[in-house]
Amino acid sequence: MSMELDVFVGNTTIMDMEVYQLWLDGLTVSDAVKVRMDEGALLECEANPEVLTSDTMDQFRTFQMCERLLHSPTKLGSQLLYQIPAQNQIILIERYYEFDSVFAREVLGKKLSKGTKKDLDDISCKTGITLKSCRRQFDNFKRVFKVVEELKGPLVENIQRHFLLSDTLARDYAAIVFFANSRFETGKRKLQYLSFQDFAFCAGQLISYWTIGAMDSMMEDMDVDLEKEFLNELKDLKVLVNDKDMMDQHKILVCAALRGKIKVYKLMEVNFKNLSRALINLASKLTHTKDVRDLFIDLVEKFIEPCRYDRWTVAEITLFLTHYTNAAHCLGTFRHQMIWDRYMGVIKSCILQMYHE
Repeated sequence: MSMELDVFVGNTTIMDMEVYQLWLDGLTVSDAVKVRMDEGALLECEANPEVLTSDTMDQFRTFQMCERLLHSPTKLGSQLLYQIPAQNQIILIERYYEFDSVFAREVLGKKLSKGTKKDLDDISCKTGITLKSCRRQFDNFKRVFKVVEELKGPLVENIQRHFLLSDTLARDYAAIVFFANSRFETGKRKLQYLSFQDFAFCAGQLISYWTIGAMDSMMEDMDVDLEKEFLNELKDLKVLVNDKDMMDQHKILVCAALRGKIKVYKLMEVNFKNLSRALINLASKLTHTKDVRDLFIDLVEKFIEPCRYDRWTVAEITLFLTHYTNAAHCLGTFRHQMIWDRYMGVIKSCILQMYHE
């Protein structure tokens, strides 16, 4: 049985983005062909399985040859070997660096080293993501980290400039770099309910308000390291719980603002000092590396779990933290307003993101 094929020659590299996604997902050629057949590719192209297999192999071969360029995205536009339209280049890069949130959650906060890479077999089994895809995603994390960790300037902008990623994806990578650098504890059992996006949001808050670059845009490593001077100054907030008169006045102001506005008012009134001590003690300990790494587990154990036990709603926690923060401004002898606002702004945002009813 003979078959006629139309053949044309051109200098534009033809890439099927649906096949590209199958390649990124780590499928073999045979598995990719099966997926394409199940999706009706034979009917759409009026081809037989042999032609579909040949086309898939050809596409996979093209992607593999282009992969080394994707490791340095800025080179893709200047190279002459593959004539790829600009719009296709953007899609190729963005999809290559996209990652599965469940995979990122598994490696978040871990050192991006050979030791972690050895765990990818287990992570693949746990998440259902192919090992090939896990390796690509891990290598991308490591590559971005190595390029930007020592650069001056805003972290997100550095990632965008060197890897040509969208703002959203660059911010997610900034969270991965930030967590890998500070090694925050994310693996404890009590933290398992938190998603990658929960942690990424918190990373964005910490980067924006607690790093060196939050106050001085000319500093090196500005978005990677927390500002030590600020963390040191947080010890001054202890006066809010060490000074009995100030603590009592703080409680009176918060209770007056919340009376009749929250259902858990009586529980809040009884537990006010415990909740306040939890927030202030957490601040005063952040001069120690271990306590910085335990920031999220401390927030869960010392504040979120007690509130969850008493059935606080997100709206009630929002009101409490808002008035708790604002009331300190009415304490005449409290002299640390700027530090207080910088601290509580981030803590409030992180708690609200991490509190799942």
